[in-house]
Amino acid sequence: MSGIKKPILEWGREEVKDWFNSLGIYDYQVKDRFCSNIRSGRVLLFVDMPSLFKGVWLKNAEAEDAVKLELAQRKLQLDNLHCFYELGYDPFTYLKYLPPNIKCLKVDRQPCHCCHCSSQKNSTSTSCLSSSDNAHCCCGKLKDDINPVEPRVDVIASQENEGQRCSTRHQGDGSDSEISSVAAGIQSLFSAHTGGHPGLAKSLPPEVWKAVVAMAYLFIVTWITAFVMVIVHDRVPDMKKYPPLPDIFLDNVPHIPWAFHMCEVTGTVLLIVWICVLLFHKHRFILLRRFFALSGTVFLLRCVTMLITSLSVPGSHLQCNPRPYGDIWAKAQQAYLIWKGAGMSIQGVRTCGDYMFSGHTVALTMLNFFITEYTPRHLYFIHTFTWLLNMFGIFFILSAHEHYSIDVFVAFYITSRLFLYYHTLASHHRSLMRRDTGRTRIWFPLLAFFEASVDGTVPNEYEWPTLASLLPGVPIAAIKKKIMQLIAQYMTWKNPENSPLPCPPKQSSTQSSMPRGSQLLTTKAEKIS
Repeated sequence: MSGIKKPILEWGREEVKDWFNSLGIYDYQVKDRFCSNIRSGRVLLFVDMPSLFKGVWLKNAEAEDAVKLELAQRKLQLDNLHCFYELGYDPFTYLKYLPPNIKCLKVDRQPCHCCHCSSQKNSTSTSCLSSSDNAHCCCGKLKDDINPVEPRVDVIASQENEGQRCSTRHQGDGSDSEISSVAAGIQSLFSAHTGGHPGLAKSLPPEVWKAVVAMAYLFIVTWITAFVMVIVHDRVPDMKKYPPLPDIFLDNVPHIPWAFHMCEVTGTVLLIVWICVLLFHKHRFILLRRFFALSGTVFLLRCVTMLITSLSVPGSHLQCNPRPYGDIWAKAQQAYLIWKGAGMSIQGVRTCGDYMFSGHTVALTMLNFFITEYTPRHLYFIHTFTWLLNMFGIFFILSAHEHYSIDVFVAFYITSRLFLYYHTLASHHRSLMRRDTGRTRIWFPLLAFFEASVDGTVPNEYEWPTLASLLPGVPIAAIKKKIMQLIAQYMTWKNPENSPLPCPPKQSSTQSSMPRGSQLLTTKAEKIS
């Protein structure tokens, strides 16, 4: 609108002033107060424009200027939707508000090129955008076929009859149908600019059972991985016959003995940070099932690449010789030792032959990407910290000469691409299922199963962890009450004298068998005596 080339998030007071001047608002007082309070493009995007005109410093502004500013800000927001996503906000939250004085606007229709409207192209009547049919042009043609990208919404300021109220200047009767049609036009603008982006998810059930299924899937895959690592160790090439392959990094960086331990320490730190994110994230069970599903899929792919090709040992310092373990039960026992130690050298696990591709790089990259995705965008320190740990962990792997450079590169590429593809498809899962349900379930079975109830991007919302949030669907109050009853019963049985419940006085067998009147007489006689 204003022709300013600088991105809006970099706007200062001068750019805001230039944008305001392009609107054609000639009230100097409004201009001075607006530009002195709105000092950056970020504030201009997020400010609640109607509240400014209700405040002290703009309450005397003309209604026409108010409508101009509101719609101009709406157009600016539509043109910069990516800024909302970059800052971690849902743009539709700021676009769904319909200004109360929308009746003052008149929509200037760009001429429709269909046969019916060609004769009316000079008309200034209500446009296709504000027709009674929200989906069609005034001639019956679909709006998307006429102007699918950027319909024009302007405020036509009448230069005559300035003293009249805005309700006499608009075309139409200002009815609810007219207002809803303009709202539908704004919605169509939003859909055109976002390319159908669904925004933040509205339906996010925790579905704990799916997280349990994903954990079982990862559990099975880790067992398969451990067993494959035993098999590839039996097939490791002879170090005397097959020397290390040429590698640019390994040939130019000396071996650092303690580097591999440091790699596993960085992975442990990333794991602790990820557990903290899970603990406080509101949608922790969705994050858990995504983490388990993606990790299991990458490690299952790693089993295939390890098994089909055996690379030579990358370093002469490694003592890697074939170790036949005998029958299947001996191999299963060795696989259990690898699984129990999570394949980490600090747990005493030493394996050879599992080079293509690096499992340590997969773990580092997966943790880094999940932490940066599910933490707020403004926490730059955490994002920088996790990326540094990821990169240093990869450097330590190569410095320890435990993997070839191609092992690390392929691991980082596969993990990062799979993470990005999965989350992109998960955000558009509903549209994928509507277009081709069968093919989506065949090619993306985990996605179709785990993301069936998610209709958009998972927002980063946080809460204090409680039993109710950590165990959704479990009747915590009823369980507590039952436990307290069991404890009280146990204490009564264990020590009846100190029981919190009063016990009724014991009666003798003779008194219990006597009639009530006889019991009273007997009691009086005992008192007298």
